[in-house]
Amino acid sequence: MPSRQSLAGWSGALLLGFAIAAPAVFAQARPDIFVTPVANAPFKGVVQVERSIVQSDGALVNLRTIREIGRDSQGRIHNESRMLVSVSDNVIPAIQSIHLYDPVSRTTAYLDPANKTFSTAIVNHPPSTEPPQLLASPTARSLPQSQFTREEDLGMREIAGVLAHGVRETQEIPAEASGMGKEIPVTDEFWYSDDLHMNLIVKHSDPRTGSVAMTVTQLNRNEPNPAFFAIPADYTQAKPVQGAAR
Repeated sequence: MPSRQSLAGWSGALLLGFAIAAPAVFAQARPDIFVTPVANAPFKGVVQVERSIVQSDGALVNLRTIREIGRDSQGRIHNESRMLVSVSDNVIPAIQSIHLYDPVSRTTAYLDPANKTFSTAIVNHPPSTEPPQLLASPTARSLPQSQFTREEDLGMREIAGVLAHGVRETQEIPAEASGMGKEIPVTDEFWYSDDLHMNLIVKHSDPRTGSVAMTVTQLNRNEPNPAFFAIPADYTQAKPVQGAAR
């Protein structure tokens, strides 16, 4: 059974946000469901996260978490980060932080529910309106395929009541480079919704390190409550860290 401290460490490694600065090479990007700040496509949903981590002795640790996400008609977003817990724990994962973003004012805010504090900043460069993993989007379908990977078109399917297009990409790691003495496949799978301009399912599997699967569920496309995108009135602004760079 992993310790609570190690679970917190893994949870910190899985902080989930939106694409302010998309990685240049998707294969190096951390798998995630990015909520893109586009207007006129409101929704609210829950991301179900399942993660398996290969330990140094080869044993698997199976973890899970959830998080609420949402976007209003102005493109404002709400994105939670919650603790990873063991799949055997019958608990609701605790919220670590909440990320809010307003594309009109370019204001980003991080909320700390445990201490009821917040910090804000102005984003110098507007974030992308498309997720960094664009394999299943119309844009990516027109790009040339990498010689180092094999892509499989998974067609269309309905996810939480919304049509999405799926693509699976497989990279074969040669035996001499895998560290396992044999050739291994590393796979990434994305299901992209044109209507919502975001991925609804993201999966990553690497036999050397483990796997992660993120799926949007409980999707409601009505306009969310405006309070979902606002800093609560009982929160106070966090004090700046002493000695922090200005």
